[in-house]
Amino acid sequence: MKHLGGNILILSFALLASAAQAAQAPKKCGAPVVFPHTKLASKYSSRQQFNSGEKVYYDCDDDFTPVFRSIRVVQCLNGGWTKLNLKCEKRSCGNAGELANGQFNYEGDSLIGEKVIAVCNDGYTVKGLNYMVCKRAGWSGDVPICEEGRPTCSPPAVANSASSRGDVSVHQVGDSVTFTCSQGFQLDGAQQITCGADGQWQPQPPRCLPSPETTASPARTLIPAKPMFPAKPILPARESELASGCGVPVTSSNSHASLADKYILKTSFGSGDRVQYVCEVGYIQAGGSRYRTCSKGKWTPLWLRCERKPCGSAGEIFNGRFEYSGVEFGDTAKAVCDEGYNLVGKATRTCMTKGWDGRIPVCEAVQCGEPPQVMNADMRGPREPPYAYRTVVRYQCRAGTFNGLSEIWCTEDGTWSSPPTCKEMTCPPPRVPGGSWAGARNEPYQFRDTISIECDRPYRRDGPRMVTCGRDGQWYPGLPRCLALSPRTSHRMNRWH
Repeated sequence: MKHLGGNILILSFALLASAAQAAQAPKKCGAPVVFPHTKLASKYSSRQQFNSGEKVYYDCDDDFTPVFRSIRVVQCLNGGWTKLNLKCEKRSCGNAGELANGQFNYEGDSLIGEKVIAVCNDGYTVKGLNYMVCKRAGWSGDVPICEEGRPTCSPPAVANSASSRGDVSVHQVGDSVTFTCSQGFQLDGAQQITCGADGQWQPQPPRCLPSPETTASPARTLIPAKPMFPAKPILPARESELASGCGVPVTSSNSHASLADKYILKTSFGSGDRVQYVCEVGYIQAGGSRYRTCSKGKWTPLWLRCERKPCGSAGEIFNGRFEYSGVEFGDTAKAVCDEGYNLVGKATRTCMTKGWDGRIPVCEAVQCGEPPQVMNADMRGPREPPYAYRTVVRYQCRAGTFNGLSEIWCTEDGTWSSPPTCKEMTCPPPRVPGGSWAGARNEPYQFRDTISIECDRPYRRDGPRMVTCGRDGQWYPGLPRCLALSPRTSHRMNRWH
């Protein structure tokens, strides 16, 4: 029983010691809270427990950006997380630039999802869409252009119909066209359309669809009605005109236009045949008509005007900018970061048929590692990373004086400027003619060493008795002088003694 009691006592002590040790162990933290418009850095997102002293870094959500000088880190202390000082605001596309012969009207503060509307001056008209949308990569869509003069409409193509305007190649704003479907077809849509101020037909051109009677009736032979008047013979000249056709139409290489695919393989065309052109890759229609007609053995002129497709802005770079060779098809935009920022991503974007290729690169702030330790000096300044570009750390010598500047800063290449050194200063022996001193005797005299100076007989002291070695190697408040006494004064002193 005595042995059993001893074992119980030992076990009790072990449990108490274990409990005490557990009570002294630093408390751990659970998963940190994710605040609105923020997110945890990816390497922390799956962890549910953190040790005391560990730090966790936050980022802003994709459509948000940190407010200047926000601190993104929290730390686990005593089982709880320190306060997060990260403020995120919604990304803005910023200024859309200048609009020649017009101005931009903004829906709001140029935030993601908002539009900027192009409004042209009197006598000018917007070419293409009159707005751009703010997206994560910047202003998207083609940059609107204000062209002088009124817009025009291309000839509306409605198959199986005849129009009131015939083969007019360009329609002015306000022009109306009326359609009549061919026999066996019926109109689907508006019979009359008008060229609108935006260069588009209002309403949309109609269609001529096969009549239900034509599609439902069984095939039958149509007997032509007896003509009321005897047919006139076709004149030889008229026969020649109908018979004359055209070869393959030729276009100038400078026009940047080519035949539509469905006409490429054809080698001959009849009189009255019409062909359609399209602008080459990277070019868009800037006016004129897309059509040419074979007439009297010759093709009518091609009035289609093709211009390089504009890409507009390549986007906004926080802490950087784009340098453009131009903003049209084939041009390039090169990203350049501000001083103290490094480029992350591809530097050059090229204007392609669907806009700028690639993604907008990022300019990340240069960061330095831990500041160097300086012997015999204490550090003053920020104590937690990140140490961004131009962060300043100051030092204070415990003894001696600085050899160099008392502060260092994070340079643009991510390194600290040259740190100082604390030069230990000593004071020379206190040379006071006619005097002697007591106190510190260790030579050389160190900072804060204090001595007492007395003058020998027959001298008197002029100045302080106690002096201290300063950090600059000088005695403070200054060494005294031992002055010789006058004969009368000396005689009196001798009588007193």
